[in-house]
Amino acid sequence: MKNNYDEYAQIFKTLSDATRLKILSMLLKEELCACRILEAFNITQPTLSYHMKMLTDIGLINAVKDGSWVIYSFNKKRKEEILRYLLNLLHEDYFSKR
Repeated sequence: MKNNYDEYAQIFKTLSDATRLKILSMLLKEELCACRILEAFNITQPTLSYHMKMLTDIGLINAVKDGSWVIYSFNKKRKEEILRYLLNLLHEDYFSKR
């Protein structure tokens, strides 16, 4: 298992925000444009852009420009990589203490 602690610390830090977790939950169900995501929150568009940038920077969200719209989708491959890392880390910890 590759232990890139800095990379995964940033990922988990990004995921420690309730707004970003809700956005991920929404995108697990379907692709959405920013305007549809924004409807679910009481935040401004620049604040949403900030959250979306954080999620795209860690690779969990794909952003595709379609004319004047940006369509966001969940990156399932990246999700699997993050889950595998966390499970390996916890598994390693569990067995090293036995």
